[in-house]
Parts: sequence; C-alpha cells; structure tokens
Amino acid sequence: MKIVFMGTPSFAVSSLERVLEGGHEVVAVFTQPDRPKGRKRELTPPPVKAAAINHGIPVHQPERMRSEEAIKLVESLKPDLIVTAAYGQILPRAVLEVPRLGCINVHGSLLPKYRGGAPIQRSIINGERVTGVTIMYMAEGLDTGDMISRIEVPIEDTDTSGTLFEKLSIAGADLLARTLPQIEAGNVTAVPQVHEEATYAPNLTREDERIDWSRSARQLFDQVRGLSPMAGAFTLWNGEPFKVWRCVVERAESAENGAQAPGTVLSADAEGIVVQTGTGTLRLLDIQPAGKRTMPAAEWLKGARLERGQQFGGDGQ
Repeated sequence: MKIVFMGTPSFAVSSLERVLEGGHEVVAVFTQPDRPKGRKRELTPPPVKAAAINHGIPVHQPERMRSEEAIKLVESLKPDLIVTAAYGQILPRAVLEVPRLGCINVHGSLLPKYRGGAPIQRSIINGERVTGVTIMYMAEGLDTGDMISRIEVPIEDTDTSGTLFEKLSIAGADLLARTLPQIEAGNVTAVPQVHEEATYAPNLTREDERIDWSRSARQLFDQVRGLSPMAGAFTLWNGEPFKVWRCVVERAESAENGAQAPGTVLSADAEGIVVQTGTGTLRLLDIQPAGKRTMPAAEWLKGARLERGQQFGGDGQ
C-alpha cells in the first residue's frame, strides 16, 4: 500500500519500522515541528523525524494539520492509507477523507478507556493492572473511531511510564504488522466503541505532578511510577520543589496512621526516607532536591538536615 505515516515520539518509531518491513511504500512522514529541549533549549527533531530521514522518507512538520496548505499536501500524496501513532494532532475531516482505505491510529490503551494524550502515564497513575494497544479507524472525535484490533499488556509493579511506553510501542507495532494485511485485503470487521464506557486521559499538568501526602502509600507509589522518567512527581522541601523519582510502599497500612500527619518524616537512613501518607508509609529511594541532580536519598541525607517529625509538602520545618 501507499501509506502516509504520522507520529512524533519514540513510541511511534517501532510502528513506522514495521510498516516499512511489511513492504509498504511510505510516501511521506508527518511529525510535530522541532522543539527546544534541555537546559540549552536547542531545537531537537522528534524521534520519528530522525527515523524517517534515516530511511530517506520525505518529512513534513506542519504546525496545524487543519491548515489549507497541510490538507492540500496530503491530498497531493494520494495515499491508500494514513497510519498515525502518537502524532499529537487531531486530523480534520478533509484529511480523514483523503485515503481510499481510511485512516487508522495505534493508540496506547484498551479503548474506550483512556482516550486522549496521556493514556500510558495515567493507566499507571490510576493503579491499572492491565493496559494494551488498540488499532482503530479514525473519526473526527477524540479517539472515538471503530476498533479494528487490540492486544492486552500487563502492568507490573516494576513498570514506569518509560518501560510501559517501550512495551506498548513494541506490542502496537506487532499488532499493526498483523492488521495491515487485513486492511489491504478488505478483511476487517471494525467494532464500534461503547461510548458510555469511555474514560479520558488528558495531557498531564503541573498539578498532576504534585504529591498529595493525604493519599495512600500505594496511590503515591503509582503516581511516582507513572511520572517517571518524564516529568517526575514533586513535593516541597523548605519551600522548594523536591522531586521523587523512585519509591516503594514501606507499609500499606501502618500503626502510625492517625498519630502523624501525612508528609511527616518517620525515619531517614541509608535505606531511604520513610514518610507517613494518608494510609501507610512510603520509602523514598531516588530524589532530586531543587537545583541538584537526581541522587539516592541516602546520598542526599549525608549533607541534609532531615530529622524525624519534619514534614514534606510545606516549608520542611
């Protein structure tokens, strides 16, 4: 088939590679514009752009797919199929109607659950034990199209959003490789989503990253994993942001419950910092104080004045 591929992050690279391995002609790749990254704010190309250039595929980076110029560009390519994976833009009807075989999307959740831009992170944050990938026909709504195929992937306690991105990227690419021949042969039975069962996974905000110590130790453990290694969860120490990159549930329930306020430091030693939560206790393992690099909590404790009874979430005193 003659395919236009649309994707941006590393999650989409595996799908692009499998499309090419299937012998299809990728006539163009659409991806988001280069963005400034890092402390030096240097313009950095998306991973999909780098992969496309490596294969000699023309790359287009429109700011808005709804622009007349972008729509005309897609029309001029005359694709049989458009494949998207974590592209980051909603395609207008004018683009959806271009390919004769339609437009499909590789989405990182078991639809209709977790429609939206952050399904992988929020599945971990919400304590899900299973997620997966759904390939669907695209419609004008947000991830509302009919489902073509899906695959389940378990979420382990050792998973972060980073490891789950990798798992779902590979699972989605494999599923796409099996699905494309069915689409080409016209052998697809798409199933409508039950819209009443839909849940949403909007992009993460700064408030999603803030640790609320009144929540349970398990909930905070899931929050930290779901935000690692991208944004990171944070609390306050001496009025400054204090990130937590890795932690474990010390006790799901604790005799200290009710005796100490959530956020209270219960102990601090070579094995980390134990903090009271709304239910149970959490041991902080890898942290990042304001203005410093990520480090083991034990390393930070060598020079920090941290004592039992002090609190995270306020001024630390």
